[in-house]
Amino acid sequence: MIFDVIIVGGGAAGFFSAIQIATHNPQLKVVILERGKEVLTKVKVSGGGRCNVTHAEFVPNELVKSYPRGEKELRGPFHTFCSGDTVAFFEDRGVALKIEEDGRMFPESDSSQTIIDCFLAETERLGIKVNTSCGVKNIKELSSENSSWEIETSQGIFQTKKIVISTGSNPKIWNQLAALGHTIVSPVPSLFTFNIKDIRINGLMGLSSPAEVKLIDRKNNPIKLENGQKATAKGPLLITHWGMSGPAILKLSAWGARKLFEQNYQFKIQVNWLPTYNQEEVLSDLKELKTSEAKKLVFNTRPFEIPKRLWFKILEVSGITNLHKWAEINKNQLQQLSQELTEATFDVNGKSTFKEEFVTAGGVDLKEINFKTYESKICKNMFLAGEVINVDAITGGFNFQNAWTGAYIVAKAITEVA
Repeated sequence: MIFDVIIVGGGAAGFFSAIQIATHNPQLKVVILERGKEVLTKVKVSGGGRCNVTHAEFVPNELVKSYPRGEKELRGPFHTFCSGDTVAFFEDRGVALKIEEDGRMFPESDSSQTIIDCFLAETERLGIKVNTSCGVKNIKELSSENSSWEIETSQGIFQTKKIVISTGSNPKIWNQLAALGHTIVSPVPSLFTFNIKDIRINGLMGLSSPAEVKLIDRKNNPIKLENGQKATAKGPLLITHWGMSGPAILKLSAWGARKLFEQNYQFKIQVNWLPTYNQEEVLSDLKELKTSEAKKLVFNTRPFEIPKRLWFKILEVSGITNLHKWAEINKNQLQQLSQELTEATFDVNGKSTFKEEFVTAGGVDLKEINFKTYESKICKNMFLAGEVINVDAITGGFNFQNAWTGAYIVAKAITEVA
């Protein structure tokens, strides 16, 4: 079974590269080999089944800031194929996208099946072969001179001049790539929620509020990221049955993926429910309220823009009841109240996967990839796209954009020299 291009992995990057290759050069014989019974499974579950296709950030130098690993390397590729190109690709094929308030982009149908149907229609139209239940057992370089490839699979032996690896976080394929000379950065989870049991959030499940969150270790020292910066993030924080989630937490889980792994997911977070204030400013405001609202019940006053349920809970843990008037609040209670509002510290014991969208930090070392072509610097005529390489992003459509961009550049490199 001889093909011009073999794509290992039937996910987002695999399908996109196949479609782009066949579009640029319809003469090439292309096959996708997928080990599972179904293709595009991650596309199906993305965005709660709606498929968060990309993000409405159209400036490459801004877009790269959402990638904890890959920020520097993706700058050039995003100047070649960016979010606007993704939108154009789908719209040219009758799939209109919409932008939500937070910048995430979804198909107007609100169904990931729309994206899957688009890809399947394109592969059929372009004559791309798709082999499911086709597990790859071994990848072998046939000739170091012209670098052709032999792939041993559960469906027999395949041969090709050019191979594209788009298998995502697949340890078996990483092992094979390592055997071919690649360095694999050991994978650790990214994009996860924090497990927290604390009376201060009991009964607040489903509550979301803007917050600034800092990562600190068990000894209350700030956790520093690989680049030396303090790990801090702003954004909505969601209280869940198991702890905390939402954009602020997910950003920190991505940026701190390696550091939190090293901490065995036993660490602390410091939450400021009033991100535009510090403790001194809040304490000053509270002292003024004690005078100006002296005769009013504290529970009947909400001086800051935070959800009412959260305000009541913070008053409760600060020792203030629904019978207290502002005049009756003592110095210690004011101090604790200001601290709970701006520097509340919570113990984190473990993590939970964020929905079905499991993302890893790790993969083929970025130093071993030519980002002008996405060709391996170790193996000639081998191209790598998507999460198989050590690139990952925060939540919001950025991981898919990395897949589309890499796949497009792979296709361009293959078809320009084919």
